[in-house]
Amino acid sequence: MSAHCQLTGAKPGFGKNVSHSHRRTSRRFDPNVQSKRYWLPSESRYVRLRLSAKGIKTVDVIGVEAAVARIRARGVKV
Repeated sequence: MSAHCQLTGAKPGFGKNVSHSHRRTSRRFDPNVQSKRYWLPSESRYVRLRLSAKGIKTVDVIGVEAAVARIRARGVKV
């Protein structure tokens, strides 16, 4: 599950590189996934989450508790 955001569900998109001579080869567009550690006060422990840049901003807005609740609702173990 590399290049996959646990919160937003962002995953790679696929497309083509097109050269000057118009030859097409496959490529993938990976989301900007970072590994980030957050303190989870309700469980008195740190959790390490793999989040996209948009996911990190979402955690800043809604808080880590709500973010972990959303991740667990999707069936992902934290």
